[in-house]
Amino acid sequence: MVKSFGSNTACGSSVSRGRRPGGCVGRPSRSLVAAVGVAFLGCLAAAAPAEAQNVRVKYSVRLVGLPLGTAGLSGSIDPSSYRLQVDAKLTGLASMVSSSQGAATATGALTQGRVTPASYANTSANSKETRTVRMAMAGGAVRGVDIAPPFTENEGRVPLTDEHKRGVLDPLSALVMPVAGTEPLVGPAACNRSLPIFDGYTRFDVSLTYRGTRAVKTKGYDGPVAVCSVRYVPIAGHRPNRKPTQFMANNRDMEVWLAPLNGTRVVVPYRISVATMVGTTVIEASELNLGGGSSATASQ
Repeated sequence: MVKSFGSNTACGSSVSRGRRPGGCVGRPSRSLVAAVGVAFLGCLAAAAPAEAQNVRVKYSVRLVGLPLGTAGLSGSIDPSSYRLQVDAKLTGLASMVSSSQGAATATGALTQGRVTPASYANTSANSKETRTVRMAMAGGAVRGVDIAPPFTENEGRVPLTDEHKRGVLDPLSALVMPVAGTEPLVGPAACNRSLPIFDGYTRFDVSLTYRGTRAVKTKGYDGPVAVCSVRYVPIAGHRPNRKPTQFMANNRDMEVWLAPLNGTRVVVPYRISVATMVGTTVIEASELNLGGGSSATASQ
């Protein structure tokens, strides 16, 4: 059972005992794909709308062109708060090899255009183990972390300090980020940003740079998207000598396409492409819905 949070729960108390798990539970040891996948979701940018809005996005996941699984983003955003949930699971042939699945939730406040996370929970499971990571946050700083069951410490990690846990977003709260009200939603303002993320174990940045626009069409959306190149920048908690870490830090073949949702100044990832050590993974929206509305077109 996950421990409760309190002022005496140091951010490093559970994390300091941690190591990356050996399978798909928690942070996979074979690559940083899961970390980057969650981080890409940080590309969701949302300015608080005039009233509460429900968001739902469905994604298909493919590896080297083969169906791998599905993922979904859902939740609500109002002028002062947000609540988000992401879930993912393997399907088809991939589910015959592994029963891995996961889900995460996050809550927080929106104050003067700033995102202030309050809570984060992430549960990952495969056929052998289930692991839950929980974080409490306040004022942009991590106040408590609990990992159950706890990891065992690995040597060679870049040390985490208290400074690494300040001014950060959890992976899901990175989904809520204001866009300047006078800037076009499909343009440089949708991309040019850096997301400082702490996931309970590692601290990393995801940097986006505007590359251009494309026209796309799917259920719930027909219009242009902003195309952004993406870089993964490890900061602390990682092991720099591991090949997967080096591969992802040097990876130039990562991209995200951002689509605006009708009636709001919100953009969501329409397509995510990541080169990995085993091939290219593509996550692409099959449906975009906001408040149960009909097919949307871009609002500039």
